[in-house]
Amino acid sequence: MPTLEISTLLPLDCRPRFQQPTAEDLCVQTPSVTAEDNNEIVMEIFSKYRDLTSLPVIEVGKPIGLINRGIFLSQMSKPFHKEVYSRKSSIAFMDKEPLVVEASMDIEALTFKAVEYGEKALADGFIITCGGRFAGIGHGLQLMRVVADMQAARNRQIMHSIEYASVIQRSMLRTSRDTMLHTLKDADLVWEPRDVVGGDFYYFVARSDGWFGTVADCTGHGVPGAFMTLIASSCLGQAIDQHGPTDPSLLLGSVNRGIKQMLGQVDGQDETPESDDGMDAACFWYDAGSRRLLFAGAKSSLFVLHPGEDGVEMVEGDRKCVGYVDSGLDFTWQKRVVQMQTGSLVFVTTDGLIDQVGGPKSIAFGKRRIRDLILANRDRPASEINRAMQEAMGGWQGPNHRRDDVTFFCFRVQEPQ
Repeated sequence: MPTLEISTLLPLDCRPRFQQPTAEDLCVQTPSVTAEDNNEIVMEIFSKYRDLTSLPVIEVGKPIGLINRGIFLSQMSKPFHKEVYSRKSSIAFMDKEPLVVEASMDIEALTFKAVEYGEKALADGFIITCGGRFAGIGHGLQLMRVVADMQAARNRQIMHSIEYASVIQRSMLRTSRDTMLHTLKDADLVWEPRDVVGGDFYYFVARSDGWFGTVADCTGHGVPGAFMTLIASSCLGQAIDQHGPTDPSLLLGSVNRGIKQMLGQVDGQDETPESDDGMDAACFWYDAGSRRLLFAGAKSSLFVLHPGEDGVEMVEGDRKCVGYVDSGLDFTWQKRVVQMQTGSLVFVTTDGLIDQVGGPKSIAFGKRRIRDLILANRDRPASEINRAMQEAMGGWQGPNHRRDDVTFFCFRVQEPQ
């Protein structure tokens, strides 16, 4: 009877130095039979090696098939089959087309091969060769474990990268947040990415005669959205350096051109742009001398509540986004002027708050609830208004999935100094 010591080692000349796992790492040497061996020998091998799920059949050192333990024992247990087939060749119940792979095949390619072969490659295992000669057997369960370990390692590496990207993104936003806190006495900002990093950003600049602010929502969330925030905030910074912060309409137009040029969305630059991305944004300049708020919005609105007023005023922006293929290179966003008073309250949010689904009917949070919350909390500081908004959103969301990144900003006009 053929015998072979069970080992996981391949000949030294068949062990190339691969950095990535290969089929070699799954190779287990097993007993084997030849076509000249009969099924009585096969039965003896399966009886001796209880854990052997498949038995390779080789000819002149090369594999020609694989005998599945379950199928073989099932056939041999049928009436008269043992008497008929015991003396016949081992190829009687052999799978003539098993999965055969070279020891050098990487795990990813092996996984695709195994999937192509279907269930039997995972259940029966697969034959591993070295230079075409039989080396051993690989098992489907081993393959799944290695793939799972590789995926876990990749996920850990990706998460480490994303977590560090979050540090970078928060650092990028810190200057604007510090500017806001030092410039405005009654103001608060909430920035909550849906994932570790997000596609929302804010931008604040202070001058002696006023201050500029932006709350923006870039395409996507997570890593793609975070990349877009870097592009958009960079374009905005360049626009402010070139034009100053006092004209929100001019700045949106400049950012629009910058994004379109950077992403190849300009006519003639690329026949089929790979990117159709951009942002929604609310840009505003507060002129301290005249107490006017100059606003330009790209699919964004301002919620404004003046002292003594019974309702919240909606200052709508244009319905055109910044960037994207269908936005004109020279599109001009309308500049709107809102006269502020001492105690006037302004609230602006990205659509992550407005569009969050929840409540008993699983509908969007909506603008009406925002207006109602502002009215109900009109005499409270901006920070408390934002906390009330967060609590209301969390209660509304309930068990539903968070749909998007969320950013909102609230400030109250103070007495001129």
